Amino acid sequence: MGRGKLRIYLGAAPGVGKTYAMLSEAHRRVERGTDCAVAFVEHYGRPRTEVMLHGLEQIPRKELAYRDTVFTEMDVDAVLERAPAVALVDELAHTNIPGSRNDKRWQDVEELLAAGIHVVSTVNIQHLESLGDVVESITGVRQRETVPDEVVRRADQIELVDMSPQALRRRMAHGNIYKPDKVDAALSNYFRPGNLTALRELALLWVADRVDEYLQEYRSEHHVSKIWGSRERIVVGLTGGPEGRTLIRRAARLAEKGAGGEVLAVYIARSDGLTSASTKELTAQQTLVEDLGGTFHHVIGDDIPSALLEFARGVNATQIVLGSSRRKAWQYVFGPGVGATVARESGPDLDVHIVTHEEVAKGRGLPVARGARLGRSRIIAGWLVGVAGPALLALLLTHVEADLGLANDMLLFLALTVAAALLGGLFPALASAAVGSLLLNWFFTPPLHRLTIADPRNIVAIGVFFAVAVSVASVVDLAARRTHQAARLRAESEILSFLAGSVLRGETTLDALLERVRETFGMESVALLERENDVAPWTCAGSVGARSLLVQRPEEADVDVPVGDHMALALSGRVLPAEDRRVLAAFAAQAAVILDRQRLESEAEQARALAEGNRIRTALLAAVSHDLRTPLAAIKAAVTSLRSDDVAWSEEDQAELLEGIEEGADRLDHLVGNLLDMSRLQTGTVTPLIREIDLDEVVPMALGGVPEDSVDLDVPESLPMVAVDPGLLERSVANIVENAVKYSSGRQPVLVAASALGNRVEVRVVDRGPGVPDEAKERIFEPFQRYGDAPRGTGVGLGLAVARGFAEAMGGTLNAEDTPGGGLTMVLTLKAVVGRPQIGPRLPAEAAS
Repeated sequence: MGRGKLRIYLGAAPGVGKTYAMLSEAHRRVERGTDCAVAFVEHYGRPRTEVMLHGLEQIPRKELAYRDTVFTEMDVDAVLERAPAVALVDELAHTNIPGSRNDKRWQDVEELLAAGIHVVSTVNIQHLESLGDVVESITGVRQRETVPDEVVRRADQIELVDMSPQALRRRMAHGNIYKPDKVDAALSNYFRPGNLTALRELALLWVADRVDEYLQEYRSEHHVSKIWGSRERIVVGLTGGPEGRTLIRRAARLAEKGAGGEVLAVYIARSDGLTSASTKELTAQQTLVEDLGGTFHHVIGDDIPSALLEFARGVNATQIVLGSSRRKAWQYVFGPGVGATVARESGPDLDVHIVTHEEVAKGRGLPVARGARLGRSRIIAGWLVGVAGPALLALLLTHVEADLGLANDMLLFLALTVAAALLGGLFPALASAAVGSLLLNWFFTPPLHRLTIADPRNIVAIGVFFAVAVSVASVVDLAARRTHQAARLRAESEILSFLAGSVLRGETTLDALLERVRETFGMESVALLERENDVAPWTCAGSVGARSLLVQRPEEADVDVPVGDHMALALSGRVLPAEDRRVLAAFAAQAAVILDRQRLESEAEQARALAEGNRIRTALLAAVSHDLRTPLAAIKAAVTSLRSDDVAWSEEDQAELLEGIEEGADRLDHLVGNLLDMSRLQTGTVTPLIREIDLDEVVPMALGGVPEDSVDLDVPESLPMVAVDPGLLERSVANIVENAVKYSSGRQPVLVAASALGNRVEVRVVDRGPGVPDEAKERIFEPFQRYGDAPRGTGVGLGLAVARGFAEAMGGTLNAEDTPGGGLTMVLTLKAVVGRPQIGPRLPAEAAS
């Protein structure tokens, strides 16, 4: 049975119509005869959405009890047993109730897909994990329920459910989303026009990127080379010279003029030789383009204009930005230059911008690549000079009346041989020497017009001429080969230096390295394959490029580089020369190192989690065996005394014993509460319900557990409101105050004061106790830690750890400072709601969480 397909309806905010669109799709499929069932859909009392559920089969949900409340979740087992062709699963980012089969609903969906069931689901853009910080900066609300981006990206279909902010607010005002008593709060908080506009832009851009990935994959699979100008992509051609920064900034300005513009800087190194490129300058230019939001690419190409155009068409670019040539006027005899060639061959679908800069015509040296390896045109020219040149020279000399002498004639023929060697290498020069020797013998050595030589001195002269010609040709050919080898090694060293630089800069993800291999060697796809032993099947540890060209075994690839006995780097697209395998071997070894490091990091993280869990369990056992026994012993002693028939207790004695039982029970309740809170923080199940509230409504309630005369309260009514979870804030302040009272000297009451500072509110709890040294200020916030291991009264050392955990869960901070004159001050910092003097209705949970 194959894997099921996932379709996701993506929205920018609650209420845009994702669930409605999903249910409409379900009705269309049912009408076509598709077996479709509702695994989990929440209508939140919206009448139009609720009506859409009619006529659809709904699989019963599973009921789970949590904290004296019964919740319903999707019954994965029931869905798997029913096995519909299509299952509707709402709210992909939902966090399941503790005790469920999986922690997150997207994990439930993965099980359904693995079982071959197609799934249609919904998710809001703010729930994507990578956008959490961005959404928080826009709305001021931290999304606690998230789904990994990769889960959504792997969906077979993603459909954007779009709605303008004005239309969504009208829908909200008409009561189509929330109940009337919640509308005003929603419109004035989360559903402000600015928030909705920003979230809508995020959704549009994210979907545009995903569509672009589909387009690239389609073009690759269908071998489409023509540019489709779906969005502005600007390729910047870099030479490693100082003008590169100017070109990058110019390209960035061009990209800003078009929405969604993208800048791709590319440096092309010749495989048969390099121009003088500064590695330091290229690194600086890479940093600049990445700071401007672009990407840097490094590829190899024998013909720079062709390689640049091939890269631009491969990424579906619409514009190319090049700098005016730095060559001097006389250097144009070597060719028209890269800019002119690219502009001539770009075609009508690719615009080329030639940008002037300060380095124009200041010189860049001779083009090394032309002398590194003899091209076809030079070889032809060498043969013409070597064969036709001596014949023409002989014809010319025979028609000149002046007799130059045999020595001068030989020097002229030798000059042609040297020219043939410089142009065409060894074999044209050998041919020139042979032809020149025969012509000298025939036309210029007695007896003339015969291939015999009468004077022995002429024999020596012609022999020396031939030997000198062959020597010159050999030297020129050897120099050309050595130059090519040096240029090749220089190219390899530059590639390897970039590889080492990427490691030092922290670019250590496997996909990034494989993408660099694909771009560098111009391949269609690259995969790192591995297997457990010699007979086990190959598995893909990582891959980039066209999925249709990915191979399952190294033997199927165009190029494969083994890494050890059970790992190989497989490349598809074209066959590479053997000399490239040395650089590929370095990339393959680095890929294996990165894969091992990622796995070691994962194992180390798991080991750290296990070690932390063991430490918590050990401390918990110690707390249960020691700190909890004291109140239990007191309770048991009091109960035993009350049940004793040997003693007749007076009413005062009975009241005292009952009071002791009550105090012991309160201590147990407090200790167990802290233990449970710490467990929730450790497992990440604390989900604050943020709303706006005044501090003077919460802080006084937190002081109920301490004597009345032990605390002075100073919370001005003029303070701005704070965005917090009232229950978590009350518990956090209570733990801080109880800790301060416990360690205070008792001569002066603990001061609880609040003040506003910019966009935050600080609650300061000041005591006059012994204080804590600077090196121990952070340690006191760790679980089961008590400074000096000498607590006053009972406790397991969790109060401050729980207080800081709750503060951070609400987006605040908790730190310890010295009290001037002695003692300790706890500073609790919370987010202020600027410009909100009154308390609004509570924000709906699905918009706040």
